[in-house]
Amino acid sequence: MKKYIVVQKYGGSSVANIERIKAVARRIVATKNNYNHVVVVVSALGDTTDDLEAMAYQLSKSPSEREMDMLMSTGEQISCALLAMAVKACGHEAISFTGPQVGIKTDKRHTRARIETISGRRIRKAIADNKIVIVAGYQGVTSENEITTLGRGGSDLTAVALAHALRAKVCEIYTDVQGIYTTDPRIVPQAKKIKAITFEEMLEMAALGAQVMQARSIEVAKKYNIPMHVRSSFSKEEGTMIVKKDDKMEEVSVRGITCNKSEAKITIRSVPDRTGIAATIFTEISKMDVSVDMIVQNVSHTKHTDISFTVSKADLPRALRAAKAVAQKINAGEVLFDKKIARISIVGSGMRSHHGIAARMFQTLAENKINIDMISTSEISISCIISQRYAEKAVRCLHQRFELEA
Repeated sequence: MKKYIVVQKYGGSSVANIERIKAVARRIVATKNNYNHVVVVVSALGDTTDDLEAMAYQLSKSPSEREMDMLMSTGEQISCALLAMAVKACGHEAISFTGPQVGIKTDKRHTRARIETISGRRIRKAIADNKIVIVAGYQGVTSENEITTLGRGGSDLTAVALAHALRAKVCEIYTDVQGIYTTDPRIVPQAKKIKAITFEEMLEMAALGAQVMQARSIEVAKKYNIPMHVRSSFSKEEGTMIVKKDDKMEEVSVRGITCNKSEAKITIRSVPDRTGIAATIFTEISKMDVSVDMIVQNVSHTKHTDISFTVSKADLPRALRAAKAVAQKINAGEVLFDKKIARISIVGSGMRSHHGIAARMFQTLAENKINIDMISTSEISISCIISQRYAEKAVRCLHQRFELEA
């Protein structure tokens, strides 16, 4: 019987303590015994990443990004070594590797590096020796041997990239939930598990705030058509398959509701209304390596206008510095910011062929007295920026309006 390579990724909650590490080791061995070669990617134990980050900021208000990568990459190195020990204790040969040891080469952007190439030579040799391979997620190395990390959720990206490089049969993402839900079950207990979802829909949901998977990992999976199975490490239940669109899949008008509280809004007041001003503003902000999301420019009646845009809260300090500098340069007014906002989004590939979805969303928010500050749309999503205090209320009422309950 032909053996297939299965890549499994286990998140921090799955390996949060010794008992959970042992349970994961038993699951890995069971997969191995089912005529598979197994390559495992593991995140740092429990809240290790948050704890390390907190320690860094106790020492410095703006720690060096290079040193942050040196620090943060250690969490995964600990967990992969412990998991390899647990697998060996179950009677199977295993070997742990860091990202650099398996040849994960990245660009030079510290804390949010992009993978350029993967050698995988040492993994293939270990597989040939019938070993279970445990790889530290979230990390790589530059051409100059500098340690880098792949951004929050980067272990997902490590797993998907390895699945492509090794031509794996499937990439399984193990987490602390049963799969992908119509919305966060902590907000709506009646949220329904989705049996199958397209790469396109999952990418949109991840980009708009669903925290189950890193958006960049979905991009890679979509590009190379790598089947993904998101499931719980605490259950044997089937989870959610993320796949290329299948003709048999029902085109539901709205697949899910997401809520993102990690953005901030910046407003530049009294911007001169003349050609090229917007280009000037956003060119200066891009120089700070800040990604701008939603943008709204008011209609000008006085030869001046207000421009508002959203950025991630992590980028807010840099974005503010750039916005204040460019406002002074173009003789604009004051620069305001608001961190107490939330982005509420509805997502579904069926929205292309169903009319009136936006009207129903806006009407539902209006009926619940929730004011909309900004609106953004794509082919398969509609997003609204609202006050953060109404975020959960908005999710609940929209989930009910679009009949997504289990």
